[in-house]
Amino acid sequence: MRYVLCSIEHETAYIDLNRPNVLNALNVDMLKELCSCLKEISRNDEVDIVILSGTGPVFSAGGDIKEMLSAANEMPFEPVMELISDIALYFYTMPKLTIAAIHGAAAGLALSIALAADFVLCETDSRLAVNFIEIGLIPDGGGHFMLENRLGAAKAKKIIWDGKVISGAEAAEIGLADRSVMPGTVGKEVEYLIKELQQKPIQAMIKTKKIMADMNRPQLLKTLELEKQGQLKMRRSTDHQEGIAAFLEKRKPVFNRRTKGAFIN
Repeated sequence: MRYVLCSIEHETAYIDLNRPNVLNALNVDMLKELCSCLKEISRNDEVDIVILSGTGPVFSAGGDIKEMLSAANEMPFEPVMELISDIALYFYTMPKLTIAAIHGAAAGLALSIALAADFVLCETDSRLAVNFIEIGLIPDGGGHFMLENRLGAAKAKKIIWDGKVISGAEAAEIGLADRSVMPGTVGKEVEYLIKELQQKPIQAMIKTKKIMADMNRPQLLKTLELEKQGQLKMRRSTDHQEGIAAFLEKRKPVFNRRTKGAFIN
C-alpha cells in the first residue's frame, strides 16, 4: 500500500495515514487502502489492539477538497460514500480494542473516523474540527452517530453547527477525546495504554465491545444512509457552491444567497 501503512507487531496492528505532503488529506485512493487494511485486520484473529495514527505533522486534515474538485479524478458520488460508510462500520465494529492517536490536527472526515475508536488520544495543542459547515456540508463517515455517542445530541449539534477548532485539551474536557497529553507525547501515551490494556482480560473487553457494537449497528447503518442522502442534497446547494468558492478564493463565505433558490437542479 502507498497511502496507508499497515504493520503488525505481536498482537497489535498499526495503521498510519501516509500522505504527509498534503497533511494526510483523504483522497479516494487512500480511502480504498484504509478500507482494505481495516477489513484485513478485522479478520485477523491474532490481533487484539489496533492503533490508527498519521505520519508527518498532523493526523489528517480531512477530505481532500482539491481532489473533490478535480474533474480528472472525479468518481461517482455513491461509490465514494459507500466506501466511507464501510470504513466507519469496519472501524467501529471490529472485534478489537481500537485507539486513535491524534497529533497536530484532525478535521472533517478524518475526525469522524477517529471518533469511531474505543480510545481517542490527542495532544493538548492538537486542533480538532468538525468543519463541514464551512463548505455548506454535513458530517459524514458516521460523524453524527459518533458525536452523539460521545457528547449527547444537544452538544453534538452545537459542535457541528459551530464548526470551530477545538484544542486537544478542550476536547478531553468535554468528552470528545478520552485523554489529552503534552505536545509530542501521544506516541508514548499509546505505548502506555497498550501496556495498561495488556494487563487486563482483553477478550472480555472485546466481548463487551462486540455486544455494544451489535446493539448500536442498526443505528449506525441508518445514520450512514441518512448522511449519504443529506450530503448529496447539500452538494447541490448554493451554500455549498459558495463555501467551495470561498475556500478557493481564501475568503470568508457568505451563505444564504437565495436569489435563484437554495438548491441547484
